[in-house]
Amino acid sequence: MCLAIPGKIKSIEKQYGGAIRMAQIQFGGITKEATLEMVPHAKEGDYVLVHVGVAISVVDEEEAKTTFRYLKEIGELDELNPEV
Repeated sequence: MCLAIPGKIKSIEKQYGGAIRMAQIQFGGITKEATLEMVPHAKEGDYVLVHVGVAISVVDEEEAKTTFRYLKEIGELDELNPEV
């Protein structure tokens, strides 16, 4: 099954000669990098759904936290943590 995981944008920078917007996104206590090319209006502090390193949608904080909690309860977040 393919899942998009909600996370909060902590910082944004342009990479690859300024061509691509990349973000540091926090998922609980874990931070990963993802591209923001599909959500050009996303900004620091926004919550986004991320699938395979690509932010695909901006969501509100309540929805993000609820979804993250459900995914945690069913054990679908283990692959985010390399120590598990």
